[in-house]
Amino acid sequence: MNLLVTGGAGFIGSNFIIYMLNKFPKYKIVNLDLLTYAGNLENLKAVEKHPNYEFVKGNICNRELVEYLFSKYEFQGVIHFAAESHVDNSIKNPSAFVETNVLGTFTVLDVARNTWLDKQNEVKEKYKNARFHHISTDEVYGTLGEGGYFTEDSPYAPNSPYSASKAASDMLVRSYYHTYGLNVVTTNCSNNFGPNQHDEKLIPTIIRKALAFESIPIYGEGLNVRDWLFVEDHCRAIDLVFHDGKSGETYLIGADNERTNLDLVNEICEILDEKLQLKLKEKEMNSFKQLITFVDDRPGHDFRYAIDFSKINLELGFTVSSSKENLSKLIGQIITRTYSLRLN
Repeated sequence: MNLLVTGGAGFIGSNFIIYMLNKFPKYKIVNLDLLTYAGNLENLKAVEKHPNYEFVKGNICNRELVEYLFSKYEFQGVIHFAAESHVDNSIKNPSAFVETNVLGTFTVLDVARNTWLDKQNEVKEKYKNARFHHISTDEVYGTLGEGGYFTEDSPYAPNSPYSASKAASDMLVRSYYHTYGLNVVTTNCSNNFGPNQHDEKLIPTIIRKALAFESIPIYGEGLNVRDWLFVEDHCRAIDLVFHDGKSGETYLIGADNERTNLDLVNEICEILDEKLQLKLKEKEMNSFKQLITFVDDRPGHDFRYAIDFSKINLELGFTVSSSKENLSKLIGQIITRTYSLRLN
């Protein structure tokens, strides 16, 4: 099988490519990535010489390039990660999010339709099992109060330019199933964490600031709640949905790992306190928690995200390894692995 993975040099995409080549070494994977600030080929060092991996630098909005790749490789599947994804950046520069997340998704989706279908609801024989898998976010559903969970039936209510652009892309994917009969699936996930995550994201920011003994910034009072999904669990879920999910369906992927931002920061500081006692003593500090600083909340900051992922569990057998009990252990491993810390 030949697969196109868009945005495969990013955090989740690169973890997914490595996962897939390890599990399905005979799959041919073409990684199309523009290598903007969030894309890094260092993330793919482990597979860069794999005989069935190929990298192409390019923009998903470049229709001529996308058509050329579909013609050359005759893709049997698309895993569409490519997206602008940081909420703060979407507030500062929303046009980039509309271009990449909406127009880019449309371009790849439409080329897939023209390649795989003879006409509406009529699939070419050689592409009878070809599938477009769209990767999205729980942020399209807006915000929750202290109780309740997002489900696949939750109404869309995006509150930032980022989540609005992802909601628009979700709707485009849905429309291509209902209008043209294109074989599509969509997954909406909770906050990911894991190795090689970009420095701008919350967990890397906490770790990076702490290791530099700089102020650790926390929005508002730090009471916003997120459900934290280990990236390797997310990769397993994508694999399940891509291969076995029902065409036209949406599957939510969560972990039942809710933390307030402040709880998460305290948890990471406690891990660092244990690992870096000597460095704390050198700075005449008792804990990295002393670096926590509260800053003005960002506009449109959703209070809580939480996912009911019973559908993917019941239909496809998905379970998470990053349970509440070992989330701290996983974060500790990531700190050691990513930042090469020596225990003292």
